[in-house]
Order: sequence, then structure tokens, then C-alpha cells
Amino acid sequence: MFGLIPKEEKFFKLFKEMTENIIEGAKLLKEMLDNFENPAESQRSIKELEHKGDSITHEIIQTLNKTFVTPLDREDIYSLASKLDDILDLIDASAQRIIMYNVEAIPPEAKTLGFIILQSCYAVDKAVAMLGKKTNEQIFEACMEINTLENEADRVSREAISRLFDEEKDPIQLIKWKEIYETLEKSTDRCEDASNILESVVVKNA
Repeated sequence: MFGLIPKEEKFFKLFKEMTENIIEGAKLLKEMLDNFENPAESQRSIKELEHKGDSITHEIIQTLNKTFVTPLDREDIYSLASKLDDILDLIDASAQRIIMYNVEAIPPEAKTLGFIILQSCYAVDKAVAMLGKKTNEQIFEACMEINTLENEADRVSREAISRLFDEEKDPIQLIKWKEIYETLEKSTDRCEDASNILESVVVKNA
């Protein structure tokens, strides 16, 4: 019968582990973009964190299947785990493309997107840390911050791609960097997806 007792702290602890792991991935990506000293090693380290994230996601789903009464709707637990996993997947995909396309230098816009991604991940972590607490105001504040950061990432990405079409003469380089910018920007989209679920959870459980 003990397996049927809702272990609320277990889900919230696992979500916090996920967001902390995501932050580590975002830090590595930002460092990779800012310094670009050993990008292949940075990408390998990010891939290791991505595998760790997959393991935590799997543990959440296993725990969900074993728990009779859950602290949040089962669908919300599953969706949040999935969206958090997607954030690190996109961070990893961004790093992979930089290696795959043999990028030689990082333009300022890509560095700016790396910074925005890290700030978005910090905000997601902040919101997740407040799950299950009595106050919801901080979750809403963090979600608003995520939305603002996503809008800024979208603007930076649009302007960077527009500049590519204006200035880049090599069509291969244009295609490569357009895809890299779009993949970086999608990382912030996934942060916003997670924040939408968090806001929904707060409203349901208010």
C-alpha cells in the first residue's frame, strides 16, 4: 500500500533536478558560444547532460505510473516533464549544428541568444522551485519573464536572419546560420511551452 501514497516531494524534486540539469546545459552552450575554444568538447559535455535529462524524464514517467494519487494532474506532470526535456534537446541540437557545420566563428547575435537561453532556463528553474508552495505569485512572475525573454530571442533571431540575407554572399553559410539561429530561438520557445503548462497548473490548483 505504501506505493500508493502520493510522494509529492518526489515529483517536485525530480522536476528541480531537471531544471538544474537544463541550466548546466545552457551554461555550457553560452560558454561554447562566448569563448569557442573547444566547441567539440563543449558539445560532448552538453550531450552527456542531455542523456542525464532523458534519465530523469524516464524516472518521472516511471514514478507517475507507480503513484496512485498525484500532487498535480497526471497529464500536467507528463506534459511538463516532456517540455522540460525538449529544452535541453534543443540546446543540444544547437551545439550539434555548430559542430556539424564546422562553424569557425560565432557572431554577436548567436552569443546574445545564448545569453537569453540561459536567462530563460533560470526563470524556468525559479518557477519550478515554487511548485507545491502556498504562493503562486512568483510562478506567474517567472512565467512573465520567460515570455519577455522569448519575445526578445525572437526579435534577435529575426534581425540576425534578415542581416544574413542582406550581407552573406555564400549561400551555404546563409543556410547554415539560418538554421543555427532558428534552433537557438526554439530553445526559448520550449521554455515558453513549459511556462504555459506551469501557469495552467497554478490556475487549476488555485
